Amino acid sequence: MTDFLAALSVGPAAGLLALAGVSFLAGAVNAFAGGGTILTFPILAAILPAGPARLVTANATSTIGLWPGTVAAAWAYRGELVGQPPWAVWLMLPSLLGALLGSTLVLVLPPSWFDACVPWLILTAAVAFALQPQLARLAAPTPAGGDAPPLSRLILACLLQFGVAVYGGYFGAGIGIIMLAALGVLGLGDIHRLNALKNLLAMTINGAAAGLFVAGSVLGSHLVSWPHAAIMAVAGVLGSSAGSHVARRLPARIVRRGVALIGFALAAYYFLPR
Repeated sequence: MTDFLAALSVGPAAGLLALAGVSFLAGAVNAFAGGGTILTFPILAAILPAGPARLVTANATSTIGLWPGTVAAAWAYRGELVGQPPWAVWLMLPSLLGALLGSTLVLVLPPSWFDACVPWLILTAAVAFALQPQLARLAAPTPAGGDAPPLSRLILACLLQFGVAVYGGYFGAGIGIIMLAALGVLGLGDIHRLNALKNLLAMTINGAAAGLFVAGSVLGSHLVSWPHAAIMAVAGVLGSSAGSHVARRLPARIVRRGVALIGFALAAYYFLPR
């Protein structure tokens, strides 16, 4: 994509404008189902200065830039959180711990390892979107009750959430769909209530990862491009607010299919020899 944009003679100003537009779309997509990182990561990878840690910087900047949008989405869906069973809040603990582990791996592993994982991470996210109809059936409306599920199923849910959070802290695209599937089997209500809890957990995951990246930047890692993150934050909040407003009025399948196609195309691009 870097070569493609360069061939079009895209300058810095046009790149920032494109980043703002893509961040708006990413915020809206995150409000629908999650996966906005698929959109923001490649544009950041294209416009950031070349260097050995360029993809790591793109990931950290994308995580921080999109986090305010996840906060906006969680706030917009706060009404659907009313009536959730008390035990559901415990899913925030594996979300926090997994995100811290995943984002720590970004900071401590060699950048070349992240570069090698990027195609597979994007492909995983794209597959999650492509399998959305099957995953959505697992998250079909079910009666929500206050009783806790069997202990074995709750432990399994926490383990799955921990794994999702590790992936979310390390890269994160597509975690929304995966969480919807996992939460659906616990009988936590219809798709709107599931989406509300998913947004809360996504805010926890992204917030933990963003906090660690900020700390790393303060300590001198320089893995965050703050001007780009600021542009993303503003555009992402606007997009998330708009997406939350229409999420319950328009079907999200078209958005998911488009994101899946973009994800497969980007995965194929990054799999090509460089």
